[in-house]
Amino acid sequence: MNDLATSRALKPGQLLARGVCRHLLGYDFVTVEELTPTSGKRVDVMALGPKGEVWIVECKSSRADFASDQKWQGYLEWCDRYFWAVDEAFPTELLPDDTGLMIADAYDAEIIRMGPETKLAPARRKVMIQKFARHAALRSHAARDPELSLVWG
Repeated sequence: MNDLATSRALKPGQLLARGVCRHLLGYDFVTVEELTPTSGKRVDVMALGPKGEVWIVECKSSRADFASDQKWQGYLEWCDRYFWAVDEAFPTELLPDDTGLMIADAYDAEIIRMGPETKLAPARRKVMIQKFARHAALRSHAARDPELSLVWG
């Protein structure tokens, strides 16, 4: 499938996530999408930096998408930095000033405002890195063996 066909199959938030992931790779951060740090929470993008930094990026494709998100503050305890990723038409004045901000599209992103750093406790960092690794490994297995997703879910 070519890039245009892939873009058509993805939802707006997934397109933003793709641009975010591409951009963060330029900072030597690796990423996974749709990771569950704890029961009842699923982050759009989790990024793992070269020094073990953990960033979470929530992608919001519209004002309604942002307004319906009642869980985002619960993500703060699972990362060193928290960001919103929105497109250039999004009303950024709605987003809290004490969070990071990225402007993104399907192909790239730009960090407009760095989220404040709140370092994870070592035990929490270890848990998050293990969750990241397991999530990435399961995604890799599913890509190599699509029938695995029938078992995995």
